[in-house]
Amino acid sequence: MAGETSVREAGLRKSTRLSRMLRHVFSGNRALRRDFPRATLAAIETAIAAAEARHAGEIRFAIEPALTPRQIRAGVTARARALEVFSHLGVWDTEHNNGVLIYLLLADRAVEIVADRGVAGGRVQVGEWPAVARRMEQRFRAGDFRGGCVAGIEGVADVLARHPPGVRKAGNELPDAPVILR
Repeated sequence: MAGETSVREAGLRKSTRLSRMLRHVFSGNRALRRDFPRATLAAIETAIAAAEARHAGEIRFAIEPALTPRQIRAGVTARARALEVFSHLGVWDTEHNNGVLIYLLLADRAVEIVADRGVAGGRVQVGEWPAVARRMEQRFRAGDFRGGCVAGIEGVADVLARHPPGVRKAGNELPDAPVILR
């Protein structure tokens, strides 16, 4: 009986991996064009500029339509990819280590928030970033991508206002415009 359960679980994992593969192959770029028109991208940029006026943190927003089939087969998660993007975009490379990345993996509708050590450094409660990400995902499930993105940026700004990075004013070191990863 135990072997039967593990065979069933393996089949479910394979089925889940296949459906994820298909979702990434067939929906990523189409969903990007549909859900993130120029007006939504402009709203993200405006929200970041307004949010950064409230605190010394630097917010970077990245949207990845889909992972490659190779990444899917390797089991790359949204969190693992967010950490790669955090490094790739140099969010960690601000003078005061005060960068925060909001990463959206569109095909999975998954949001990850990664904060540099000057922000996270023990001051932000463990559940605060995931709570902001879940609120964004909830709006996305309802089809409200613009509202979800702006709410997420405002949520990050609220956290940074409550737990400010160690400096008062840091300047604008990272671009406010969202980046589309392809």
